[in-house]
Amino acid sequence: MNGEQLKQKVNSGGIVYGTMISLGRNPRWSSAFSNFGLDYAILDTEHAARSRSEVADYLAAFRYSGVVPIVRVPIPASHYVTMYLDAGAQGVLAPYCETVKEVKEVVAATKWRPLKGELADKAVNTGEFPSPATKEYLEDRNRNNVCIIGIESVPAISNLENILEVDGIDAVFVGPNDLSITLGVPDQYDHPDYEAALREVISKCQAAETPVLIHHQTVELTQKWLREGARFVLYSSDASTLHNGFRNEFGRIKKTGAELGGDSDGDIGESDEVI
Repeated sequence: MNGEQLKQKVNSGGIVYGTMISLGRNPRWSSAFSNFGLDYAILDTEHAARSRSEVADYLAAFRYSGVVPIVRVPIPASHYVTMYLDAGAQGVLAPYCETVKEVKEVVAATKWRPLKGELADKAVNTGEFPSPATKEYLEDRNRNNVCIIGIESVPAISNLENILEVDGIDAVFVGPNDLSITLGVPDQYDHPDYEAALREVISKCQAAETPVLIHHQTVELTQKWLREGARFVLYSSDASTLHNGFRNEFGRIKKTGAELGGDSDGDIGESDEVI
């Protein structure tokens, strides 16, 4: 699958599945992800410390995996968008967008690179290009690029209808931790205010025919919001999944050991990763 096929699948009513890469640093991990049944993976550079060359190596390794590589950039700025697209990403997730201006900058860089400055502004604001040939060339060059906009605060939700009027947004991302904090209910994902905010995002995006990703860390929450309309599934991360896998499987082994007289270290608890 490539970026264009990913967009076609979700826009035709399909469901796509992906995860966040927050821990893995060796590009050889990409071959493992290709065996997990995923459609895409998001390489985090907002919270995870990664050099430009490390990201480029990771993206090169994903090239033949069949998994669409998307990079979460540090901030919604064209510099980072074009840098990672040039390195081989087939999309970007721009976090914590609140204004139309921010979104237009990200869309212009994702859909119309390498145009910059005044010409990029014209492309995204008025649809004006140096020539029809230039527009056709850029559409083809950037056809695999997936543009995901992060809506992670109360002001962003208030401005969401205006944001969704920007042509070129392929999906909207919700970061539960950031959003719940701005709502005044940190990490309370069953709080009525949090659930109402998510439903508002989904409703506005459905009206604009824009898919929604909600990045929850549990199967139960992911299933709940998938049923409520978040069909661009982004579940957990490599770090959390590894933690939970060891927790569950070694927990069962240690339980047997305790039954046979061995020591039991007890439950190590859920992953405390916040991304």
